[in-house]
Amino acid sequence: MFVPIVVSAAVISAALCAALRPVLLRYALARTNARSSHREPTPQGAGIAVIAATVVTIAVSVRWIGTADPADVTHLWSVLAATIFVAVVGAVDDIRTITVMPRLMLQALAVAAVIAALPTELRVLPLLPWWLERALLLVVGIWFVNLVNFMDGIDWMTVAEVVPITTGLVVLGLLGALPVYGTIAALALLGAVIGFAPFNRPVARLFLGDVGSLAIGLLVGWLLVLLAGRGHIAAALLLPLYYLADATITLMQRLINGQKVWQAHRTHFYQRATDNGLTVVDVVSRVFAVNLMLAGLSVVVALLDTPAASAIALVIGSLTVAWLLASFVRKQK
Repeated sequence: MFVPIVVSAAVISAALCAALRPVLLRYALARTNARSSHREPTPQGAGIAVIAATVVTIAVSVRWIGTADPADVTHLWSVLAATIFVAVVGAVDDIRTITVMPRLMLQALAVAAVIAALPTELRVLPLLPWWLERALLLVVGIWFVNLVNFMDGIDWMTVAEVVPITTGLVVLGLLGALPVYGTIAALALLGAVIGFAPFNRPVARLFLGDVGSLAIGLLVGWLLVLLAGRGHIAAALLLPLYYLADATITLMQRLINGQKVWQAHRTHFYQRATDNGLTVVDVVSRVFAVNLMLAGLSVVVALLDTPAASAIALVIGSLTVAWLLASFVRKQK
């Protein structure tokens, strides 16, 4: 039942990427600059294909499989509407730059819509007042959407992140850690990113653009909240741990150094790795391997479902990510 979802999303995504490439070459070319990781102008906006394939596949699959609760359908449609909205914001920004504050406010609106659609009974941190938990989810959601965008800076990086995360989410969904519609969404996004992967293989012929990275960040963030809301907080932290560490540590370093954090730069760990002598394939291969390990840890934690297992897994995951970051900042011989 689930294989057709992945295959359908992959085929739709790949077909749209091929069809859109000539148009993107003309209207959405990413020019090189001092902060770029690419050397030749490359069309961006393949996220249109990825998000379209994801949304269409989710909509058809949910209707095909069905759900017993109409509230689930309403929740899902609200999330998909917010995803399309933030994708449109990203598409406009790809073609004609939106200034920082309006862009952030529009992203916040999309995140707020997703949080408002969450089931009232869903609690991630039940010790906190409901309103405070939702406010924190809003802040974390905005940061997560942006960090996915920040980390989409070299060929195959988003593929190396999203494929293991969504695979982990699918396995967790099959174990009952996600609602059925969440598992379907993870399958559809997995397939869509796989369909995009050949076009983004180094040296890339297409970039996602903000239209893809912002919407992917929103969808993955929503799925992680659903996972945490079912009591699997450790698993929800482990799955995106590399992205969280690289982006957050980089932000803190830039704040400490008095740099403008909203400006484009080349100081993420993965960017420093290519400057230090690693190839793009070296970098994304290491990220992919570590993310597969983190996905495996998340499944183990969910199966064992004990505080001790969660603590041990988080320590192992953190040490592994720390090793990866350290390897990226070392000069290669």
